[in-house]
Amino acid sequence: MSLRFRQLQAFHAIMETGTVTGAASVLGISQPGISNLLAQLEREARLPLFERSKGRLLPTPEAELLYREVDTVVRGLDHVAQAVSDLQNKHPGQLQIAAPHLLSFGFIPREVARFAKTRPNLSVSFQSQYSSKIQEWVTSGLFEIGVVEMPILHDTLNYQVFHFETLATFPEDSPLAVHDVLTPALLENEPFIVMGPEHQTHRRTRDAFQTQGRTWRTQIHTHLSENLLSFVKQGMGVALIDPFTVNFDEETGYQTRPFRPAVMLDLAIITAKGRPLSTVAQDFLAQLTASIATYASHSDTGAAAS
Repeated sequence: MSLRFRQLQAFHAIMETGTVTGAASVLGISQPGISNLLAQLEREARLPLFERSKGRLLPTPEAELLYREVDTVVRGLDHVAQAVSDLQNKHPGQLQIAAPHLLSFGFIPREVARFAKTRPNLSVSFQSQYSSKIQEWVTSGLFEIGVVEMPILHDTLNYQVFHFETLATFPEDSPLAVHDVLTPALLENEPFIVMGPEHQTHRRTRDAFQTQGRTWRTQIHTHLSENLLSFVKQGMGVALIDPFTVNFDEETGYQTRPFRPAVMLDLAIITAKGRPLSTVAQDFLAQLTASIATYASHSDTGAAAS
């Protein structure tokens, strides 16, 4: 088997964009060229990677597995290409940071913009992704700094953990607005919009209700904090939401109150052990740490256990 990088790059672009047209646009080559590269890859790998239905490409289970392996390789070469471009253009450095979605629609863009004000030639590489993938990227050197949801999965990372109180969020016309603080007793049988059952806030909210002998009624399950807030605005129920999503939302349609007992969200800033940070990364890390701490109840420092 003789796989070529261009084949993997075309496959990766199709998985990222969902279409041959999108992949062609990203890579700057023709749609027939993308289709030809994909056909070559399927022939070389002897695997069906997509099912073709009504003009759409539907990834097979084999494609999903291959994508997870190819992702780091393709992004790694993209970083090499960017580094070469920075050197050619005499950029003073590149800021490389990855963060989960809850920080990506307000907090991180604000911090990057503030950092860049005094660095007009700064090159920035930012990616929003799930925390497990971000930990892989920082470990492999694709990104210098990551922010992730706990737990830490690799013993190759240094990290500082920050603990944030979630806010009880409900539709603006709800009778719950008469209360200064919300509790399991007050929210018993209220429909809840929640993250998946493995998420830390899901487990902690469930435990809070069970400890007080109250019924917790979950109605909508989702995987993004922005989705939680959107459903609240539509009057679908109550959600416990992180302070970043709430603070950087500029729309109306909801109110918030403290929830007791507090349900915490734990985030960590991570860097790779044994890999010195660039000067740019050191400076941004100092700013990021100070800024994120203003939202936190408390923090602690550690190194991942094996």
